[in-house]
Amino acid sequence: MLDQTQIDAIADELVQADIDRAILPKLTARYPDMVIEDSYAIQKVWSDRRIAQGAKLVGHKIGLTSKVMQLATGISEPDYGVIHDDMVFESGAVLEFDRYSNVRIEVELAFVLNKPLAGPGVTIFDVLDATAYVVPALEVLNSHLELEGRTIVDTISDNAAMGAMVVGGRPVKVDEVDLSWVPALLYRNQTIEDSGVAGAILGHPAMGVAWLANKLAQHGQSLEAGEIILAGSFTKPMWVERGDTIHADYNELGSVTCRFV
Repeated sequence: MLDQTQIDAIADELVQADIDRAILPKLTARYPDMVIEDSYAIQKVWSDRRIAQGAKLVGHKIGLTSKVMQLATGISEPDYGVIHDDMVFESGAVLEFDRYSNVRIEVELAFVLNKPLAGPGVTIFDVLDATAYVVPALEVLNSHLELEGRTIVDTISDNAAMGAMVVGGRPVKVDEVDLSWVPALLYRNQTIEDSGVAGAILGHPAMGVAWLANKLAQHGQSLEAGEIILAGSFTKPMWVERGDTIHADYNELGSVTCRFV
């Protein structure tokens, strides 16, 4: 495991990489003895650094909850990152392409909580009871570490590649639709590039939120009322370029759109 001096130094590197829009060598190549707990410690210091600079914690993201995502990354277990207020955009947003590194898009559902969730022992029923509404969202991936050969240790340290989220469509109560069967068609520049259904996320997207609450409990943390939780992607990451328009059609839940300039 790493000592606190090393954890602080890596967090500072990642803060600067975000400012410089730089790609760093994999952490596991430099620190082969790193473990997952080191990664979450780095992520926490990184988040605290940004909060000290004026950002506000508004939620969490869950990554690698579906087989399609695990196969796409070569990583076989879920992870999580934090969402700050300057990462959240509304549908129709124009995003600065150069603000992000290794830019990709994922299709997700976001859960907005009206009750806190504290593990261990949180179940899918606890999540559904604590959810004010669910809304379509796109996640913009922003990776500051080289992608080839990365491990979950690298990914978690880099805030699980969370760059931004775009929220839109129609918010729904959890009993209004069968969340497992919420579909999405993902378009890039009017061409369908991918599709999926939300049940690909651990069988039900609320299962991802339950996993998160229980995982946070291991780190002495919990989910608060008002938080927005990205439950995980049910399409593989789609690369985007400057000038691309992205559109996700969630059928009866509406659509989410953004453009990169």
